Amino acid sequence: MKKAILATKIGMTQIFNEDGSLIPVTVLEAGPCVVTQIKTVENDGYSAVQVGFIDKLGRKVNRNKAGKKQVKFIHGINKPQEGHFKKAGVEGKKFVREFRFENAQEYQTGAE
Repeated sequence: MKKAILATKIGMTQIFNEDGSLIPVTVLEAGPCVVTQIKTVENDGYSAVQVGFIDKLGRKVNRNKAGKKQVKFIHGINKPQEGHFKKAGVEGKKFVREFRFENAQEYQTGAE
């Protein structure tokens, strides 16, 4: 089973080798990546796994003084994205990427 990972850059630092030489390194935050969709050859024409990373806030519904609904999209998640994540049974994600795997059926939606 192949593995895929999404990460964000935290910063840079440096470490010393055994011989005393200085090596610059990048510090990454690799959080829990959640499977949001399984792409199959039958439905999509190719086999892939869609993975989401970093939770994103959803929509906020308020009522104004006249009683009319006002929908605010907090941090850019919209209604189609909300439906996509709801179908997968996961919270909205900030980053969503696809990784092509030949054995995508081995993964389950909502798994980390």
